[in-house]
Amino acid sequence: MGQEPRTLPPSPNWYCARCSDAVPGGLFGFAARTSVFLVRVGPGAGAIPGTPPFRVIGELVGHTERVSGFTFSHHPGQYNLCATSSDDGTVKIWDVETKTVVTEHALHQHTISALHWSPRVKDLIVSGDEKGVVFCYWLNRNDSQQLSVEPRTIFCLTCSPHDEDLVAIGYKDGIVVIIDISKKGEVIHRLRGHDDEIHSIAWCPLPGEDCLSINQEENSEEPEIPNGKVIAQTPVTKGCYLATGSKDQTIRIWSCSRGRGVMILKLPVLKRRGGGIDPTVKERLWLTLHWPKNQPTQLVSSCLGGELLLWDLTQSWRRKFTVFSASSEGQNHSRIVFNLCPLHTEDDKQLLLSTSMDRDVKCWDMATLECCWTLPSLGGFAYSLAFSPVDTGSLAIGVGDGMIRIWNTLSIKNNYDVKNFWQGVKSKVTALSWHPTKEGCLAFGTDDGKVGLYDTYSNKPPQISSTYHKKTVYTLAWGPPVPPLSLGGEGDRPSLTLYSCGGEGIVLQHNPWKLSGEAFDINKLIRDTNSIKYKLPVHTEISWKADGKIMALGNEDGSIEIFQVPNLKLICTIQQHHKLVNTISWHHEHGSQPELSYLMASGSNNAVIYVHNLKTVIESNPESPVTITEPYRTLSGHTARITSLVWSPHHDGRLVSASYDGTAQVWDALQEEPVCNFRGHRGRLFCVAWSPLDPDCIYSGADDFCVYKWLTSMQEHSRPPQVSRESVICTPVSLGFEKSKVTANNKVTLPKKETPKEKPEAFIKKRKARSMLPLSTSLDHRSKEELHRDCLVLATAKHSTAELNEDVSADLEERFHLGLFTDRTTLYRMIEVEGKGHLENGHPELFHQLMLWKGDLKGVLQTAAERGELTDNLVAMAPVAGYHVWVWAVEAFAKQLCFQDQYVKAASHLLSIHKVYEAVELLKSNHFYREAIAVAKARLRPEDPILKDLYLSWGAILEKDGHYAVAAKCYLGATSAYDAAKVLAKKGDTASLRTAAELASIVGENELSSSLALRCAQELLLARNWVGAQEALQLHASLKGQRLVFCLLELLSQHLEEKQVPEGRSPPSHNAWATSIEGPFVERVTAVWKSAFGLDTPQQHQTAFQQLQNIKYPSATNNTPSKQLLLHMCHDLTLAVLSQQMASWDAAVEALLRAVVRSYDSGNFTIMQEVHAAFLPKGCDPLRDKLSDCQSAATPAFKSLEAFFIYGRLYEFWWSLSRPCPKSSVWVRAGDGRMASVEQSQQLADANPKETDPKAQAEPSRPPAPDVELTEENEQILNACKELFSEKHASFQNAQRTVAEVQETLAEMIRQHQKSQLGKSTANGPDKNEPGQEAEQSLSSPQSQCKEEKNEQVSLPELTRRLTEANERIAKFPESIKTWPFPDVLECCLVLLHIGSQRPGRVPQEVQQQAQALLQKYGSTKVYKRHCQAFCT
Repeated sequence: MGQEPRTLPPSPNWYCARCSDAVPGGLFGFAARTSVFLVRVGPGAGAIPGTPPFRVIGELVGHTERVSGFTFSHHPGQYNLCATSSDDGTVKIWDVETKTVVTEHALHQHTISALHWSPRVKDLIVSGDEKGVVFCYWLNRNDSQQLSVEPRTIFCLTCSPHDEDLVAIGYKDGIVVIIDISKKGEVIHRLRGHDDEIHSIAWCPLPGEDCLSINQEENSEEPEIPNGKVIAQTPVTKGCYLATGSKDQTIRIWSCSRGRGVMILKLPVLKRRGGGIDPTVKERLWLTLHWPKNQPTQLVSSCLGGELLLWDLTQSWRRKFTVFSASSEGQNHSRIVFNLCPLHTEDDKQLLLSTSMDRDVKCWDMATLECCWTLPSLGGFAYSLAFSPVDTGSLAIGVGDGMIRIWNTLSIKNNYDVKNFWQGVKSKVTALSWHPTKEGCLAFGTDDGKVGLYDTYSNKPPQISSTYHKKTVYTLAWGPPVPPLSLGGEGDRPSLTLYSCGGEGIVLQHNPWKLSGEAFDINKLIRDTNSIKYKLPVHTEISWKADGKIMALGNEDGSIEIFQVPNLKLICTIQQHHKLVNTISWHHEHGSQPELSYLMASGSNNAVIYVHNLKTVIESNPESPVTITEPYRTLSGHTARITSLVWSPHHDGRLVSASYDGTAQVWDALQEEPVCNFRGHRGRLFCVAWSPLDPDCIYSGADDFCVYKWLTSMQEHSRPPQVSRESVICTPVSLGFEKSKVTANNKVTLPKKETPKEKPEAFIKKRKARSMLPLSTSLDHRSKEELHRDCLVLATAKHSTAELNEDVSADLEERFHLGLFTDRTTLYRMIEVEGKGHLENGHPELFHQLMLWKGDLKGVLQTAAERGELTDNLVAMAPVAGYHVWVWAVEAFAKQLCFQDQYVKAASHLLSIHKVYEAVELLKSNHFYREAIAVAKARLRPEDPILKDLYLSWGAILEKDGHYAVAAKCYLGATSAYDAAKVLAKKGDTASLRTAAELASIVGENELSSSLALRCAQELLLARNWVGAQEALQLHASLKGQRLVFCLLELLSQHLEEKQVPEGRSPPSHNAWATSIEGPFVERVTAVWKSAFGLDTPQQHQTAFQQLQNIKYPSATNNTPSKQLLLHMCHDLTLAVLSQQMASWDAAVEALLRAVVRSYDSGNFTIMQEVHAAFLPKGCDPLRDKLSDCQSAATPAFKSLEAFFIYGRLYEFWWSLSRPCPKSSVWVRAGDGRMASVEQSQQLADANPKETDPKAQAEPSRPPAPDVELTEENEQILNACKELFSEKHASFQNAQRTVAEVQETLAEMIRQHQKSQLGKSTANGPDKNEPGQEAEQSLSSPQSQCKEEKNEQVSLPELTRRLTEANERIAKFPESIKTWPFPDVLECCLVLLHIGSQRPGRVPQEVQQQAQALLQKYGSTKVYKRHCQAFCT
């Protein structure tokens, strides 16, 4: 497998006469959408030996609409120049080496349809547009000339290779003209013969007309057409042949010296050879030509179905041609070919490149007429990527052009071994999932809700599930069967079933053995198992844990629910995202740390990625569902929605994310660190996939119609850009690309209907009413003879006693208007004739009136209903014909009104016949919810379930459209108050959260109310609105404890702000009590609690303590945000103060230690010292006295607390020696417990203090004291350091360091092994020292300070032995040592020895000896080895 990036590009643009071109030396370009893709062909491509010699090398980006023309400069020395034309109205000149625009012009006023760089004039570019205007543009002198040749649509134009002034132009109507641009575009020849669009014009490569043996007199198909003008001595008299290809299925060869056609080649109908094409798509023809250089007797053309033909022009009377690749099956294009361009490579091969509607670019060897290679492309967004778990390296791509691609990324002979699957798809492929164990079994989902299964190893069409989603299929996942599918015996049911999640929010379970059967909605099982009464959330994502025991469902409201098999018991809800969840990914199970398989990453329409550790929840198997609101890790950096997340199968805790901000980001999730950022796409990313074999290689797909293979080691950026690229990349481009069939045939424009001119009102009033019997009336206005004849016929009919003879009957039938004067039967016939006349003239209402006169009301109604011509008047008369006729007429009229989109009126008519349910259903199904509810409320019983259903349906639609307040009213109307509160909170702003909390409180949903109130308070905290936060927490009694935490946090923040230089930010809104009380910090806190919160009795303290002690927060890291760190610390400090108030000193010490350890872990020295100052103003002695009273003075927790206190004082003393006043407010500890030396810490402090806390401020400045005397207090500190020199802790920490070091060495060995394996596979490559590999080498040794130790080769058994020994040592330590953290003992030894070296004689000799002894004994690991050598030799 090649270690190089690859691009699967967008499809070349269709229906353009010249939108691909190539130059000698091996550079080929084709227009795709709004840009041009460049491909290096031949030896210069640097392809891996054995693979096709081509590589996609870049893109010309700059046009805003479809590129319609592309042409290189074919002049030696400027092969790097090319020109493009676009529907945005510009022609741009580019330098392909720098991929930048040299210059451009926007001279055309209409759509540009043809473009060519003159092969004779170095700086001339000729372009033509749809109105027939031609522009000549001279690049070097920036000059242009407009030529209005013919007022017709230009389809193509080609400059002569022999005469710099001649240009041949082909038009839409079949005319071809040759013009002379030196004579203002004068027409030299007008060539008539074609009767449809001219698609291509090719000049004969040799000048003169001796190269073809054509008897011109004999073979001229048409009489010579004089030009109407005699041109004296034009350059054309020398003559040259010209070939044209047209949509009329003919190729014509023309003589320029005579100005007439000399040969016609009719395209043959070839037998199609099983191309992969959809037979239902009707194609138009495109006929493109290429006349090979130095081969005037041969001509290449495209054919009706994608084949290429080589015509032999030597014998004009015989139409002889050869089909390209005639011997090989399936090598030809399967759809029409648009462009042909020749390419002469560096190794002297004559190639021909073709672009086609089948979305392939093919390269042909002109010597053998065989296909050398194929470059596939994409005709739509790349929505989904999936690597097969069975057939390694097989990558499935779901594309918006209605086809699935299967890319064999491991193919040795072909970098682009891609197969297309289109049968049964017929719409955008939005989701893919391979079966975990069955070979070649691929599930797909489409944007019209279809779910299907492909067997990719057969040619059979896919199986399609009989159950469709109502909207786009978002996700597919294979998982274990759950009821009802799991209820059969082992052999009666599949081991895995297919789950699909659709845009309507439903998850379906499909039986892969029986897709024709019904799929099951898992909501029913969830509802039954968990006894849920309220409305279930709208699901948007499903993901199964690798062991198949846990299922995660992501929802539209941002929540994630965790279910357990076999019956989908809900064990946990994660309330972290507050927008629609797009993607969930579980960590793999095959890493070095099995517990990582409990990590679940999720991304939503917010830009933040959250990682949760669900180990404790899943293992504890709680009775009732747990709610999680704190993430294990937070990954921030993207600026738009997250669409896809994938864990690396090669690393522990490494994650790649795809985002709408146009980038893909690799993260070290455990450290919350960005690793590298890929910015190659020009659109929003939809999907990403990590190569299953190469840890450095990732594939990504986006709405730029591209799939990129990229290497993490070659990316120059480490984190996403902070300005969203969405605004840049997502400008709506009116390409119509996926609808190209429409735009191509969109040539016929419909005439606009003219609006009739209105007549003045006066004329309208005088208009005479239309006659009811116009035919009879007109018959009574005929000639006198006819009227006399009427009288005679009528007299005969009335007074003849005998039967009427045939003549009289015939006369009466002809003169039907006499029915007015004879019997009823004749009258009926007259009414019938008149009625037909009314219907033919478009007056059904007059016909209805005639039928009413006749008394046939029922017939009238039936006829009107059949013709859709019922009116209010007719229906109002219907009761005359009886009750049943009336009811039937009203129903028919209601149907008719529905067809006319008059749904409310239809419902009113249904109500008139007491069809209330039908009326309500009609309004509901057409989204007239307000009207439907009004009708239902007015006419139905209050407890009718229809009413609740209406509220819920309307609420769901309003919720989806973002009208949360009205949706909440609907849910309240449906007595679903829980949902009302949830939907109000969905917006996530403080006002909405507060209202939702109050609402939940009113309706008795206390748990929901308190969680919403807390969320609201936390949001207000971010805005520094302390008053609002306390008011929000006041809503619920159960949040009393949280009020104490927020109170302490406010006092501590204010305490920190007092020491800080005021910033330009808006001042925070403090509570009145925050400033009113003076005194020591803890006393201030208890005084405020007593005065503001009435916290006085031990019982009240106990209650608050119990409320808070159950809440656990994750431990801090260097990346924990400062506000979050302070909140979590204040939670622990509140517990400490409450414990002091209850005289529970053990608990107080433990809580205080937790707070100190948080600041220590986050690397925030200032906060740690502030906590010491505020809570231990007199040191640890008062606490020791309290503990000694209750006989627990030797608690390990107290020892740790005391150690941290001394540790902080020790550093302050050391820094006071190092310089007068520390400039850094935050102290940086080395990541793995290493201690920064004096020089390093000073450099860090001076250069770039790592401000993790905005409230932290420098310590109070001290007077400069270059030679600080050793005060009594400092002596006490140095003597107290003995407490830090704990032998047990030093031994324990040494064992931990050994474990970490061995694990790091193992990881490095694995990396080196993988690199050597990759090195073998790329050893035959073109260039072994690629920059990416060098970068990787430099990155792969993180401990540059230990280079001398790098050479020590340690065997694997030796490492394993060390690891086992260290773990055994750790196991022997008592739990008290493992439970409570302790400062790094060796770090303290080093600091003390530094002080001793800076102030000799100040540190007691006994203490120094103890420090050196510890360093010698436990400083064996690489981290401390160098320092030990410095101090212990």
